[in-house]
Amino acid sequence: MASEETAGVARVPACLCVLCGLPAVGKSSLARTVLSTAAHHGWKATVVRYDDLIPQQAFQTRVVEDGVKLQKMHTEWKQHRLAVLQCIEQFLKKPEVLIEMPSSSQIHSASWEQCIQALLQPEGLDPSQADRAPLLFLLDDNFYYPSMRYEVYQLARKYSLGFCQVYLQCDLKSCISRNQSRSEPIPTEVILEMVKRLESPNPQKNSWEGKSISLNTTESLSKYDIQRVMELISSAMNNPLSPIEDNTEQKKADRLKCATSVVHQADQTCRRLISEAMKTARENQVPPDHMRSLAAQLNDFKATFLRNLRKHFLQEVSFTQEEDIDVEHVVKTAVDVFDHEKKEILLRIIGDHK
Repeated sequence: MASEETAGVARVPACLCVLCGLPAVGKSSLARTVLSTAAHHGWKATVVRYDDLIPQQAFQTRVVEDGVKLQKMHTEWKQHRLAVLQCIEQFLKKPEVLIEMPSSSQIHSASWEQCIQALLQPEGLDPSQADRAPLLFLLDDNFYYPSMRYEVYQLARKYSLGFCQVYLQCDLKSCISRNQSRSEPIPTEVILEMVKRLESPNPQKNSWEGKSISLNTTESLSKYDIQRVMELISSAMNNPLSPIEDNTEQKKADRLKCATSVVHQADQTCRRLISEAMKTARENQVPPDHMRSLAAQLNDFKATFLRNLRKHFLQEVSFTQEEDIDVEHVVKTAVDVFDHEKKEILLRIIGDHK
């Protein structure tokens, strides 16, 4: 049974489709084609272009060098992105309300009004059929981090909507060339930096990215490419996500299990590093009393290190993206810290002896 909160969208199928990829890769061109095709399907569709909705100053974090200010501006930028999703949510709850935007000052009102006008007054759709027409939101942005896309997934799941992703890619040279031909090109260095950060959809790692396809846009998209996109969206609409369930206890159990594994593997590695340090000390003819001091210091530090690692993992490591934790990577990163301190202690003991 639909809750009061989801009643606004329970009447018709709806889908949130993420279009992601580098700037100038062809997302806007694909969106226009999908809009036209959606109209022929009898759907109400609109494009949510983040570049139009979010004020330009929200993207200017790179010109600020001070760490505190940079963090503050990054937080504000995330709030702008959240405001976009809040506006979509508000429309889903009350589609009859034209303008009722939470955090409305954080996005361009006129651009948002244009977005929803396409849904409230769809062109070429029989007015008698409009209320029962499926809804399609095409979210046009770079979405280079999985966490950005996961926020959209969470919204779709909250309202039992369809969710899918289309990842567009082309060779970097073409992307930069297209960008430079725009009336307002993005600085090339920004694109190059984004290339380093971009994480494409990975259903093998993130189960929630299962409904995702990749398109190569180096050449023009074919009719087959468009057909694949429409089939993906149709499949997502016909298979809406299940509402979020309260699985707090399961998350706690999973987190504890993962933390135990991390600490156990870190402990094994730390023991090996301590053995190596003791061997190095013996080779440097460190006397017995110094050897005992070295062993005591290393073991004390190991105990404190593992205790803090467990506490950090249980309380601070994020488990919000429904993706498997890379235990091996976590252990390596943590043990690097231990190894650095081990070397400092060892050098101190050897230096005192000499």
